[in-house]
Amino acid sequence: MAQVQAVFAQSPRRPAVIGLCGAQGSGKTTLARAVLKACEGAGLRAAVLSIDDLYLTLAERQTLARDVHPLLATRGVPGTHDVTLGLSVFAALDAGERVALPRFDKAHDDRAPQSEWPSSPLECNVLLFEGWCVGARPQARVDLLVPVNVLEASEDVDANWRTYVNDSLSTAYQTLFARIDRLILLAAPGFEVVQNWRLEQEHELAANVGKGGKVMDEASIARFVAHYERLTRFILQEMPGRADLVIRLDAARQPVEIRERT
Repeated sequence: MAQVQAVFAQSPRRPAVIGLCGAQGSGKTTLARAVLKACEGAGLRAAVLSIDDLYLTLAERQTLARDVHPLLATRGVPGTHDVTLGLSVFAALDAGERVALPRFDKAHDDRAPQSEWPSSPLECNVLLFEGWCVGARPQARVDLLVPVNVLEASEDVDANWRTYVNDSLSTAYQTLFARIDRLILLAAPGFEVVQNWRLEQEHELAANVGKGGKVMDEASIARFVAHYERLTRFILQEMPGRADLVIRLDAARQPVEIRERT
């Protein structure tokens, strides 16, 4: 909360935007909700937006899969978000307007109806912008040549998918991330823990899913997180050197080190 209050006091813009990055299952959503509650308790008008809620619709991703690369049917990587939608939300918040905050229904793998989107407060003071690749930067092109896993080696032989993802991250996403006033990284001990963390998330989703919802089994989870592996590994390597606050986690998601950039 001290970080939030410092950003709010120092930022010339409203809302002050706190970027919260962390691998799947690292606890970003839980932390964002706790900070939201603390903000409200301190009298600040606050809202939470997840980059996951900016995913393209299922139909839009199916079009990308047909026209660009089949792997783009799977939500998650840069290139599968509606960045224009995110920028429009930021612009409305910057103008002090009350704005509908997009929501994505992961159980149905599609955007939730707009009637189900919550509204931000009028003249929002703080926006918590969280997501697995929030604040990420692209890799050097030469680093895309060697596959990082079986998915890339067998289904992206010519590197077209990962190049499209990297190029997407290089352009509009950087405009979106430029609005972040303070970047916080929840740093996993390594990519190796992410599959188990994501599996725990799926168990929670299964417990809450409604009629017609879909959940993934362990094999599907392993394939799903493989889409995220390259950029997650790069974030864990590159972002700690520039994030404003790094919270290093152990495999049980307990903080083992907290370091603030000076």
